[in-house]
Amino acid sequence: MKKQPLKALALCAVLAGGLTAVAVQATEVSEVLKAGAVKVQAAKTAQTKVDRIADQTDGLLQEFKQVNKQIESLRVYNSQLERQIESQKQMMAELVESIENATVIERGISPLMESMLKALRTFVELDVPFKTEMRAAAVEELFDNLDSAKFSSAEKFRQILEIYDIESEYSLSLETYRDLVDINADGSEVEVDMLRVGRIALMYQTKDKSQTGAWNKTTGSWETLGSDYRRPVDQGIRIAKKLAPQDVMEMPINAPETAQ
Repeated sequence: MKKQPLKALALCAVLAGGLTAVAVQATEVSEVLKAGAVKVQAAKTAQTKVDRIADQTDGLLQEFKQVNKQIESLRVYNSQLERQIESQKQMMAELVESIENATVIERGISPLMESMLKALRTFVELDVPFKTEMRAAAVEELFDNLDSAKFSSAEKFRQILEIYDIESEYSLSLETYRDLVDINADGSEVEVDMLRVGRIALMYQTKDKSQTGAWNKTTGSWETLGSDYRRPVDQGIRIAKKLAPQDVMEMPINAPETAQ
């Protein structure tokens, strides 16, 4: 009977030991759980860093690709600029050569223009005397322009070619106009209607149609025409004024004889 307390004590000791072991195990489990939670948190943190680094890496990759595209575009642009610069250098060389040639040409063109005007002045003086004063004045004006700094050599040459064209057109045109002519060779001028057929015939007719005459190239003077030319010359004047349709005209091409 005295041995029962010992059993009870032993049982209590066992229970106490078991509880202690359970407490120890619970502590160990708690520490393991804490350690696991720490690892999980660390893993989350690490994953967050990895994700951030991955995002940064992807952004850098996109920037790298964009920079590569820009570099390629700049290479193409620089290549184009190099070709343009080479082309401009070639153009500059050609311009320098053209300027040098233009200087040589300009030195030679001035005497040519003067010679052309002198020839034209002589031509007007010897030509059929129609609008002589106006034509001579135009030539003299161009002589004045030769010494003027207001016009370039190209413009001066253009003006000379233009007046040559005008003189050339006179050979192909039909014209009538009013003028004063010394038809009596006594110094007294009479207002008449002039009729010019190219350069082959230059005639006049008084306003009352009582007198008709023509320029005689051989004698260099005005000569009166017979009455047979009164109507043809009047008809020619009407055609030149566009008051009558074009028709065949009887003109004194050869030097006419003075009317008796």
